[in-house]
Amino acid sequence: MTMQTITENAPLQTQTVAVKSSFYLAMRILEPARRDAMYAIYTFCRAVDDIADDEGDRAMRRDALDDWRRDLDELYAGRILPRTPFSRTPSALQSRPRRFQAVIDGMMMDVEEDICAPEWEKLELYCDRVASAVGRLSVRAFGLVDDNGPELSTGPKLLAYHLGRALQLTNILRDLDEDARAGGSICRARRWRKLASPTRAARRARESEARRRLPPVMQRAREHFEQSISS
Repeated sequence: MTMQTITENAPLQTQTVAVKSSFYLAMRILEPARRDAMYAIYTFCRAVDDIADDEGDRAMRRDALDDWRRDLDELYAGRILPRTPFSRTPSALQSRPRRFQAVIDGMMMDVEEDICAPEWEKLELYCDRVASAVGRLSVRAFGLVDDNGPELSTGPKLLAYHLGRALQLTNILRDLDEDARAGGSICRARRWRKLASPTRAARRARESEARRRLPPVMQRAREHFEQSISS
């Protein structure tokens, strides 16, 4: 699904997609313009996430994400704005193309390689792109920032930074536990999903690495949650 395919009756279609989110009820109580903004953000994230999460040909997935980049260029050039799910979002949100592009950059990391037990620097970059960038969009949609403000103020910026990372690390921990019960192994910063292992020894080695990495990931997630509360 690309931006070009989400065209007719955009608010209705984005709501239909957003219903599947665990955040749907929270999004629904926002005032209409901000609610539609969050539906649009979620629809975009869901679309590019599905591309990155697919197990098909890497080149095809890369091309699909590049299609989204081109659609965003068209959007911010004003050529397809009236027909996209972003047409009813606050104007300040419409003027933040780099935030959406950052999310695509994060999804592209998943497409380019299976990220196995990444070092903190790579995981930090990934979390910023796929989670905190979404947070920086969301704080505007929530009305925590002046729509006409050129940049985020310190409080909302820190909230997006810490809460985005806290939620992403929690997702990693949740999926890792599920994979461990299924006999899987740590792989990919976003899913750390089960991979077919050529030998039992190799699978056990990966499981051991997953267990070794759990405590520091848990601790960092807690720290980010605590920091988000005080932001």
